[in-house]
Amino acid sequence: MAIYMVYEDALALMQRFTQSEGLRRHMLGVEAAMRAYARKFGEPEEKWAIAGVLHDFDYEKYPETHPFKGVEMLREMGYPEDVLEAILGHADVPEHPRKTLMAKALFAVDELVGLITAAVYVRPDRSIRSLELSSLKKKFKDKAFAARVDREGIVRGAAELGVDLDEHMAFVLEALKTDAERIGLA
Repeated sequence: MAIYMVYEDALALMQRFTQSEGLRRHMLGVEAAMRAYARKFGEPEEKWAIAGVLHDFDYEKYPETHPFKGVEMLREMGYPEDVLEAILGHADVPEHPRKTLMAKALFAVDELVGLITAAVYVRPDRSIRSLELSSLKKKFKDKAFAARVDREGIVRGAAELGVDLDEHMAFVLEALKTDAERIGLA
């Protein structure tokens, strides 16, 4: 089976399956954070970007079997097992523990990107550029704000990745600021 690793094809697949602009932006945000962590850790940036941009691609069409149905489809298309394992690991189920750095990074950034996005949407200018780490930390502590965001998952994700929580939040915030235009947070 051929290894399928062309970012443009992965992006097109995500766009074909995902109609919600908010979900598309989320996946692009996770991709941006994954690219930044790949550079930091000296890992293959495009591969990590593909994991980020595809991690929720099946969510709208198959919410009851997400991400398992999506991984099954990606496997049939020839995507590499380490990308598939990372996508499975973001589901946080015991049968798919996060063993690789890519899987740990994907889990660590997923919910945090959601929190950052929510924090941007309530800013007067609706721009990530004005969001400071101190404001993000206040939103993180406010359990009523973006209540569906799994804060324990964010804490656990940073720990699994081996990074300090504040440093992790600052790093992902900066990654999203760098790509703000593309992900719709400018």
